[in-house]
Amino acid sequence: MILGIGTDLANIERIQATLDRFGDRFRNRVFTEVEQRKAERRRDTAGTYAKRWAAKEACSKALGTGLRMGISWKDMAVSNLRTGQPVMHLTGWAAERLAEMTPEGYEAIVHVTLTDDHPWAQAFVVIEARPKN
Repeated sequence: MILGIGTDLANIERIQATLDRFGDRFRNRVFTEVEQRKAERRRDTAGTYAKRWAAKEACSKALGTGLRMGISWKDMAVSNLRTGQPVMHLTGWAAERLAEMTPEGYEAIVHVTLTDDHPWAQAFVVIEARPKN
């Protein structure tokens, strides 16, 4: 059963301009330490941040809230498995919202996919509910 779907498109050049203008203030407000370490190791730093920005926006839409109702940017975080597959982690209010959405007897799985084609970064988030075993 699908609980929510969200998509977002971010402009990499706009994210680069924001990084240039606000630097650590922007990074620390929006991205977790894990996300920052990943982005700062990449050649396309702005593109990496833009994909994660888009994922956070898409996730908030899949949760049915957008970025309002108490969700913090850092309540949604993207990391990668060894295979490179992105994984969305929810904490705080985002995790609470996910729990509210999930029917009793089900577990929620958040699927995320990221892509970029300069100057755009895009993310899709699908929240699925599977019966517990």
